[in-house]
Amino acid sequence: MGAPAVRWILEHMFYTVAAMGELRWRLAGDDGGQGSLFSDEELVERHMGGGEYRGLEFLHVNARRIINEVPAASRMPFRYTINAYRGCSHACAYCLSGETPILMANGRTKLLANVEVGDDVYGTARVGSYRRYVRTRVLAHWSTLERAYRVTLEDGTELISSGDHRFLTERGWKYVTGAGQGAACRPHLTCNNKLMGVGRLAVPPEHGPEYREGYLCGMIRGDGHLGSYSYVRPGRRHGDVHRFRLALTDFEGLRRTRSFLHDDGVATSEFLFQQAVGARKELRAIRTSSRAGVAAITRLVEYPNVVSDEWCQGFLAGIFDAEGSYSRGILRIANTDAGIIERICVCLRQLGFLFAIDRGRVSYVRVVGGLREHLRFFLTVDPSITRKRVIDGAAIKSTARLGVVDIKPLGIELPMFDITTGTGDFIANGVVSHNCFARPTHEYLGLGTGEDFDTKLVVKVNAVERVRAELAAPRWAGEHIAMGTNTDPYQRCEAKFHLTRGIVGVLAEAANPFSILTKSTLILRDVDLLQAAAARTEVRANLSIGTLDEDVWKATEPGTPHPRRRVEAVARLNEAGIPCGVLVAPVLPCISDSSEQLEAVVKACVEAGAVSVSALSLHLRPGVKEHFMKWLGSNRPELVEEYDRRYRRAYLPSDEQKALSGRVRRLVDKSRGRFSAPSATRPVGGPQRRQDQRPRSRSSQIEGVGGQLGLGM
Repeated sequence: MGAPAVRWILEHMFYTVAAMGELRWRLAGDDGGQGSLFSDEELVERHMGGGEYRGLEFLHVNARRIINEVPAASRMPFRYTINAYRGCSHACAYCLSGETPILMANGRTKLLANVEVGDDVYGTARVGSYRRYVRTRVLAHWSTLERAYRVTLEDGTELISSGDHRFLTERGWKYVTGAGQGAACRPHLTCNNKLMGVGRLAVPPEHGPEYREGYLCGMIRGDGHLGSYSYVRPGRRHGDVHRFRLALTDFEGLRRTRSFLHDDGVATSEFLFQQAVGARKELRAIRTSSRAGVAAITRLVEYPNVVSDEWCQGFLAGIFDAEGSYSRGILRIANTDAGIIERICVCLRQLGFLFAIDRGRVSYVRVVGGLREHLRFFLTVDPSITRKRVIDGAAIKSTARLGVVDIKPLGIELPMFDITTGTGDFIANGVVSHNCFARPTHEYLGLGTGEDFDTKLVVKVNAVERVRAELAAPRWAGEHIAMGTNTDPYQRCEAKFHLTRGIVGVLAEAANPFSILTKSTLILRDVDLLQAAAARTEVRANLSIGTLDEDVWKATEPGTPHPRRRVEAVARLNEAGIPCGVLVAPVLPCISDSSEQLEAVVKACVEAGAVSVSALSLHLRPGVKEHFMKWLGSNRPELVEEYDRRYRRAYLPSDEQKALSGRVRRLVDKSRGRFSAPSATRPVGGPQRRQDQRPRSRSSQIEGVGGQLGLGM
């Protein structure tokens, strides 16, 4: 793992952890959450960058909202935020082979490589005492080459994955590989673990000639009308009548039957058999009255003398579509014809299913064995009616033999794929599989596109227009807006799109207070607009400058402007009358936290006129930690043990965080630095909202929390 990967870690740590703590937007299901910020975006165009933007791809979207509210439960010192861009992050480790079957929400499977954004799949969620299967949307899909491992389970299931992939075990989530101590220490699979799920997913059948004949036999014998008869009809030479009709409320079964008949040379027509009335559903039907057609169908529904597995699969699918049901964990097929009941039993027995029979005027054949066998039935025979094969709400507990028997490195790199879902997991070859680890921008913002953070950027091309419209809305109370809370508003592509400049101009026109947090000196381009805004309302800038140490900067943030240039930007902004503070972040223990290093950056920032200086130590949340520790092992191996000791959790111990804040505060005092909080917004000419009706901005209420210095945002 090289410097770009470390820069990714540090930048995302910075943009998702602000001075008041971790910035974690809630998703729609969380209490007090605002929902996905980007679910309403529409992808309109893709543009490949050229010249200085070569290697970048820009995804142009139209956002339906641009000013987003931070949940009330957040500890952030602001209530509203704007992000005109978002760079999607990749997790640097991907999960499974593209040949892995994924359980879709329609009860079928799709190879992982073929899954698409927008597909509905099964994930899991804890409901009551059990984790249960629930439907969830695929939000992202991407791939890379990774070193491959094969995990083998007792039932013969094989899973090809990267070492960083996680599966749900009876003891919680565990990585494929890891160690009990040292840099690779993390929960990982052993042969004492059992995975959760139903086990290896059955391979669906090909719809070949024998399957089609079996399906037609089961469907038409179960629910169709077929016959030829004669009666005297005045004026006709003969009274021969040939009729086939099949009426269903489930159009999937009806249209599969029509398609299969067409493949066998029988043409039918579809018509409305019964209109929907009250609780009664619409009933559509197919029919033919041709002599040849009815004769062909009669031959197709005859029982063969010797039945193949393929015919059995088709027959069971057809009779289940016609007469079967699946409810409350009970899969059964009903019929009054003893011959059909016997044929069902023959086919189930041939395919290895256990079953029970409840005999009566209407007999029922029940497939037993729980969800594991029910899923095997659905996948093995492939009935067409989706509503009959869903498993929503079923508990993931299972008797499947899913103990881990082997974890073997294959010694090669293979294409690996991953998806992100709304639940954070999915069902891969019958076991519960985690998104490799939550990518920060998705985890915090509910993003819906899985593109590389460094090379693919989502650009909200209508951001300026949306800001203008939302500021003009009667319900908008003119509260403080923070920019740069997720992605840098002055990142590289701002020089191309000028969205931040446009937004600053609109905020200035509306005299709406705002702040900007950035690592980029590109902010100096907009000094004129910022000055105009500062003359009308409260404006605040903050630059992130983690260190002045040349070696540390090159190793961790090589793509950012030189820290000395950022210090100069602080001076120029303050000279221009735009209050600018500094966030010394992230401070890396034993790398950039020496007294000399901290004093150098604090002194330079104070001399540049920084109106406040705050400090944040490195934060290593799950996923990020593993990658940082790999980099540390390669570049500073002597520090691995120290980081293992100090980062037992995502944050440093609170006493160490407080100590860092105290050290920086004393250095600021020594350099005669200043701290200030924003003042009230200055009124401007023209109609104004009554100030006593405006909600008090959090930025004026909170200056320092949790032993850290306030950003003054």
